[in-house]
Amino acid sequence: MKPPKSSKNDVFLRYKLWLSAVSGEGIIGEGTHLLLREIEERGSLKAAAEFLGISYRKAWGDIKKSEELLGYDLTVKRRGGIGGGQSDLTTKAKNLLEAYDALHKKMDTAIEDAYAEFKEKTK
Repeated sequence: MKPPKSSKNDVFLRYKLWLSAVSGEGIIGEGTHLLLREIEERGSLKAAAEFLGISYRKAWGDIKKSEELLGYDLTVKRRGGIGGGQSDLTTKAKNLLEAYDALHKKMDTAIEDAYAEFKEKTK
């Protein structure tokens, strides 16, 4: 059975989750989370930035800004050589990603439940 077609009047829930400093500056959100995951996967900031289609400068700036706001390093860098430089996530960065993933999962569940209640009330 095909799902019903949507119309321009259908309502969909969309939300973004990010953590910010007291100043309001973003520390980690979807973009930084994805960048850190790609650094972990690809072993370098340059490779992660290329994969995500963002400039190295932007990627580096996003990581630096998060590090300054958090007060600790997120990556450990090793300068080039034959294969170029490498970046690894610090233990604190790995813990941050694990905690962010757990928070996001709980938020997804809570928001989906609240949205189901909303839809029920607006029938």
